[in-house]
Amino acid sequence: METRRDVFQAIADPTRRAILSLVAAGAMTPGTIAENFDATRQTISRHIRILNECDLLEQKQQGREILYYFNPDKMKEVSDFIEPFRKMWEARFDQLEAVMKQYQSKNKS
Repeated sequence: METRRDVFQAIADPTRRAILSLVAAGAMTPGTIAENFDATRQTISRHIRILNECDLLEQKQQGREILYYFNPDKMKEVSDFIEPFRKMWEARFDQLEAVMKQYQSKNKS
């Protein structure tokens, strides 16, 4: 049985977010990804494995190399989940801004 991890726990880690940003620019081997960090290759491999288990990265064999690709479909699922919350907070900040402007107008008078 294949274990799947929670995608939000995966993207909570700053190193994993950095890996996603790197791979979003183009497919990379694990070694190339690891060169961008001050961590051991084993540590980076663990992060890559977690991202792969969450389907945020896709793994493809090319000859003797394994390349990791960014999975935009999975990231869109994450974005679609977050969007209603973003809209809600945006509306709340707009309300707060309106109250602040009223307050500032009263203080100027």
